[in-house]
Amino acid sequence: MTLPEFWFCLIAFMFFAYFVLEGFDFGVGILMGFVGRGRTGLDGDTRRRVLLNTIGPVWDGNEVWLLTAGGSLFAAFPEWYATMFSGFYIPLFIILVALILRICAIEWRPKIDDARWRLAADIGIGIGSWIPPILWGVAFANVVRGVPIDANKQFTGSFWSLLNPYALLGGVTLLLVFITHGALFIAIKTAGEMRKDALRYAKGIGLPAGLVAAAFLLWTQISYGKTWTWVVIALAVVAVAVCLVATYLEKEGIGFAATTAAIGLTVILLFGSLWRNVMPSTTNPAYSLTIDNASSSHYTLVVMTWAAVIVAPVVLIYQGWTYWVFKHRLTTQSMPPNSGLKLRPETASAVSATGVSGGAATGGTSSGGRHEG
Repeated sequence: MTLPEFWFCLIAFMFFAYFVLEGFDFGVGILMGFVGRGRTGLDGDTRRRVLLNTIGPVWDGNEVWLLTAGGSLFAAFPEWYATMFSGFYIPLFIILVALILRICAIEWRPKIDDARWRLAADIGIGIGSWIPPILWGVAFANVVRGVPIDANKQFTGSFWSLLNPYALLGGVTLLLVFITHGALFIAIKTAGEMRKDALRYAKGIGLPAGLVAAAFLLWTQISYGKTWTWVVIALAVVAVAVCLVATYLEKEGIGFAATTAAIGLTVILLFGSLWRNVMPSTTNPAYSLTIDNASSSHYTLVVMTWAAVIVAPVVLIYQGWTYWVFKHRLTTQSMPPNSGLKLRPETASAVSATGVSGGAATGGTSSGGRHEG
């Protein structure tokens, strides 16, 4: 295996790690408006605080994989990075804004004891959790499908050309899979009524997610796949089936492992379908960016490889240790008592009606990803 090939595979692994880890973060943020509903404003706020605490110690660490993947793409394949980030400027910019909004909402939610403040924060978390999965699916589907690239390696399409049926199906697929992934994560991390509610949503969304994912995978395989990727399709179908059965049997750990496997197999299918291209050109196949013509110099890749070999194991060990330390289940009873701030009548009504507000109780996650309660 050459160094450009090695870094192509390593970047695929980084995006797999990002989609698996940040995927359940997005799922939790989306489900805050559903699993986080309560009979009263304060009860609903406590449930939403529990949900935020399930990802509180890890969500910002999970986002590091995106930064690592983007930085590696820039250093290892500068031509790929330049063409993709300039051509996909609008969707990637929207993703960035949504992520910033989500980060600020999570960090600032517990800073002010005001129901309206927490309502705004919860809306921000929701927006920042719904948008990125859809646009990431659209972006990666377009990379596999190919985009108009000229002889100068410049993207010649438009934002609207990216919103084709295949890409939109990819966006819906990633969204539904992440919601299922997040619901199973909530079931793993909570107990009692919240676990039951999370499993109920996992059961409700699991079958539609499986059917949509199957359609996307088959479309990808038939149109862009290789002969050997049929094996990946078969394994992905098995993973989806295991997830559905485990969810209905309320074996959330097995179900979560199955969604993790399904996401991993999807990444293998997408990057395997690309090989040896990194961005196919629909204008002329001769203009396509490949592993060879888009990569950095040999010396650059050697330096990067040594850095990855030294640093990557440390990051993996540290992140694994973090998950081990915070492995215990949470309940509404494990949350500290609220601050005593009373909800305004009109705000309490809005909380009960929408189910997306953060009420008046103290809580949420605190700065730096610390775990409250």
